[in-house]
Amino acid sequence: MYKRLLWLPLLMLLLCCQSVLAQAKAHTKKSGLQPTEPPATDVEKKNIQAYIELLRTNVRDEKSQIMGEVMKLDVDDAAKFWPIYSDYNAELAKVNNLRSDNILEYARAYLSLTDDKADQLIKNAFDYQRQRAELLGKYYERVKQELGGITAARFVQVENQLLLIIDLQIASSLPVVGQ
Repeated sequence: MYKRLLWLPLLMLLLCCQSVLAQAKAHTKKSGLQPTEPPATDVEKKNIQAYIELLRTNVRDEKSQIMGEVMKLDVDDAAKFWPIYSDYNAELAKVNNLRSDNILEYARAYLSLTDDKADQLIKNAFDYQRQRAELLGKYYERVKQELGGITAARFVQVENQLLLIIDLQIASSLPVVGQ
């Protein structure tokens, strides 16, 4: 059930991105112009931004719910864990802005993608992954300090699994470069 709830907002975001790309392709064919930056209307930009916000909110809510069920913390440990997890999610949201911005840039540049732009987008994706891994490592240490190594390892294991599911959902919905 939780996996289905995680899929819905991601699917909506990615369908919106694909819709923007399809509209841009249609516009290019009608006008006979060579592909350039796809013209995105203010409404399309607002829709994409709304889907990104929806994605963040729903996934964050679901992640916390799943995390709570799997962590199985007693009252004292929960009182220590949840403020740390809240801090982690706040920092993760900032790091996730890098991914959102990169996806939006990919959508804008998809029809006119150059080698240099593709290289920049991939390097941005690597930077995002590095920052996210460092953030998870930082919070592993905080949880370990407050709750011990086993609880910290469980936190990282569950969080990493949730992040992998989200990554797979996003990656599988984005069009492959050059197709």
